[in-house]
Amino acid sequence: MAGRAPGTKPQTTATRPGAAPASEPVTARLRKRVRRVRRRLRTAGVDYFRGGAADWPVLCALALLVPVLILLNIWMPDWAPPTSLVLPILAGALLLRPGSLVVLYALAALGLSSESVIHTGQRVASDNPEAYLYGVTPGAALVVGAAGVGGLLLAQFRARVGVPWWGGSTMLFDLRERLRVQSRVPALPDGWHADMALRPAGGQSFSGDFVVAARTGPGQRLLEVVLADVSGKGMDAGSRALLLSGAFGGLVGSLPAHDFLPAANGYLLRQSWDEGFATAVHLVLDLDTGEYELLSAGHLPGMQRLAGEGRWEVKQAEGPLLGIYDGAKFEGVRGRLNRGDVLMLCTDGMVEAPGRDLGEGMDRLMGEADRLVPGGGPGTGAGAAAALIETVARDINDDRALLLLWRD
Repeated sequence: MAGRAPGTKPQTTATRPGAAPASEPVTARLRKRVRRVRRRLRTAGVDYFRGGAADWPVLCALALLVPVLILLNIWMPDWAPPTSLVLPILAGALLLRPGSLVVLYALAALGLSSESVIHTGQRVASDNPEAYLYGVTPGAALVVGAAGVGGLLLAQFRARVGVPWWGGSTMLFDLRERLRVQSRVPALPDGWHADMALRPAGGQSFSGDFVVAARTGPGQRLLEVVLADVSGKGMDAGSRALLLSGAFGGLVGSLPAHDFLPAANGYLLRQSWDEGFATAVHLVLDLDTGEYELLSAGHLPGMQRLAGEGRWEVKQAEGPLLGIYDGAKFEGVRGRLNRGDVLMLCTDGMVEAPGRDLGEGMDRLMGEADRLVPGGGPGTGAGAAAALIETVARDINDDRALLLLWRD
């Protein structure tokens, strides 16, 4: 029979490989266990709020809340009416999956029935049943049931989308902020200034108009700006604008200027959208010399204010809409921004109005800009783009975007 060698210590749990030393303080072992528990709870919480964990802990908590509300209704009916069961139902609609929500609804229905039976018994046992005021009325049952139906529809919608309610709100906020960040014009050298403003239709957060801007070329001497207008408006156009802005942002600077619009046109054609067209104007500005080129895809012309002559000049470039047909050609128009000059680009929401053609709208816009842009009046240029939108196109129910560039 095998045995241990003489003089060796017997192997105990404390001396086995992987076991904690017997000399380790009890407080140290407790701290390790507390850290493990905290780490597991934190991981479970993160998984739940990302929508990838089981929802049984929330179901248990809400299920325990149901009998608490029932007991409060029996003991303090003035403070906890039968309709208080709407609270766990609404919370479950936001936090639970449809299957778990049905279980919670069954518990709430059982609780509502229990309240009705108990209050009916108390009414019968009271000395004056007619004076007994508490109980489950048909209206209370209808309110709880309606809240349950609405909550179940909401939970099914969330399950179909696959995004928790808090995640959906965060995602929409993140998408909106991405559009705003992409619409910012990068820092410009001394003497150059830019002012940009976007206003979605109907006061919504998403717009079919967007701007992509970047410093490109050797030494970042070139400023490339793309102002685009996606067909439609509001949320529908905003989702397509978000996709296109990401694609356009990847194309700007990675292709020669004359290849950008053909590449954007091909990308839009590959999407096969029902409303698949867009307009765009591509500005390539040399920040050293002030020379620029405008390339247009069915977009409104640019407008340049000539400081030396005190007048506006329309810069019309030729090109078809994006997403209409393959192999489209886009012709550019060249110009130069001298000191004091202003270049204005906008979308059609700034100049379109019922009963008025684009020419009249552009004349009005340029007339108002004379009072607000640098060199055209008392304005300093700061906030001029937003002021022009409020003055010229405040009541127009369309997406509006305006970009001003000028030199001191």
